Amino acid sequence: MEQPGADPRNILLVEDNEAHAELVMRILQGLDEANVVYHVSDGQQALDFLHQKGEYAKTTGNPRPDLVLLDLRLPRVDGLDVLKEIKNAPGLRRIPVVVLTSSDADADIDRSYDAHANGYVVKPTEFKKFTRAMENLGHYWLGWNTRPHTGE
Repeated sequence: MEQPGADPRNILLVEDNEAHAELVMRILQGLDEANVVYHVSDGQQALDFLHQKGEYAKTTGNPRPDLVLLDLRLPRVDGLDVLKEIKNAPGLRRIPVVVLTSSDADADIDRSYDAHANGYVVKPTEFKKFTRAMENLGHYWLGWNTRPHTGE
């Protein structure tokens, strides 16, 4: 997927369902050993990770992600509020955010794109389709898509 010598891709997975998170992490790391997936299970942890606050303050183990995969229904801070914060923060707004959720409700889709989501993927319920969707998502966002410049 990556060209030899390419930098590893860092992914922030914001998912409260541990089974879904484990499967997504396994698939994305399987596409390229260099991919590093950081998993948080609620919206507040996601914001703390991105802003390097709370338990993520002054640590080198949470680099700026190249991609955020964001569930909508999250404890503490809702996924849509996390998306809005990312897209309104000058140091974060260029990070691609793909909503990865079980909701196919038109209102959720519209609100996500209105808040500047870069993509919206409804999680397939069938294992093979879920795996294929995550592989395709990974190939596009981590391999084929050109990353934005980090400076603003």
